[in-house]
Amino acid sequence: MLVPDNTPVCIKTLSPPAAEAAKVTLDVLRADLLHPVISGNKWYKLRYYLEAAEKKQVKMIVTFGGAWSNHIVATAAACQWKHIPCAGIIRGEAPTHVSATLQEAASYGMQLHFLSREDFRLKKIPAGLDHPDHLIIPEGGYGPDGARGAATMLDGFETKKYTHLICAVGTGTMVAGLQQRSSPHQQVIGIPVLKAGPGIEDQILPLTMKGHGQLQLIHDYHFGGYAKKTDSLIRFMNEWYDTTSTPSDLVYTGKMFYAVNDLLQKDFFPAGSHILLIHSGGLQGNASLPKGTLNY
Repeated sequence: MLVPDNTPVCIKTLSPPAAEAAKVTLDVLRADLLHPVISGNKWYKLRYYLEAAEKKQVKMIVTFGGAWSNHIVATAAACQWKHIPCAGIIRGEAPTHVSATLQEAASYGMQLHFLSREDFRLKKIPAGLDHPDHLIIPEGGYGPDGARGAATMLDGFETKKYTHLICAVGTGTMVAGLQQRSSPHQQVIGIPVLKAGPGIEDQILPLTMKGHGQLQLIHDYHFGGYAKKTDSLIRFMNEWYDTTSTPSDLVYTGKMFYAVNDLLQKDFFPAGSHILLIHSGGLQGNASLPKGTLNY
């Protein structure tokens, strides 16, 4: 397996018609190019948890996620690379047919433990996994270590020139990391992909830092909730790829790109804005779509 070192992560300029009409500069940080499995923001959010696991010589890493969780499969692959046993606590009863994501996670050696949605919501840990020698990583890498790692996504790039930093929001860990690394003159915008409502702010704010960029969440682009989609979203994802050569996923980045394109058409950004979008990976989530749905 390739490891996330000397990667081809880069910033590219996009030129969709909406950006040109709005007279803004639109760039994208292609973190999806980081690694074929530990893709996008996943490695960054995991890096300090893995560092702690190695330092403490834990016997197992235990984490949470759903059937199509990017975090689950990335954690499984990272633990295989680091030679650390791992277990995934999966939302929902054990299905008759396990998703492609969970099959892949299991192929990397991850133990799968299924919980009812209620027990998962309460973050119950199955017997045998709640052990002093185990490291528990919250869902999506949420927490101070996850946000601190997410902030390192911008390492090596000149980002002070940007007026806006924009990403999709699941647990809020990545957007908090971007806010930590931002400058006071920058606006950090998150596009929540869950139908969570304003309560997500309460989850994000403890991970942010005073004296950095202003944080704003725009809740209008979840398309019905987590992993929900419409024909218009899928059509946009195909058109966005045709226009920008940038693939996206239906859960996170497709909704973020859609939101930005729509906001550009509504003159949300002042002319002359220099915007950096974060491509957080997650393309494996498209495996849930019928073949031929996407043109990439």
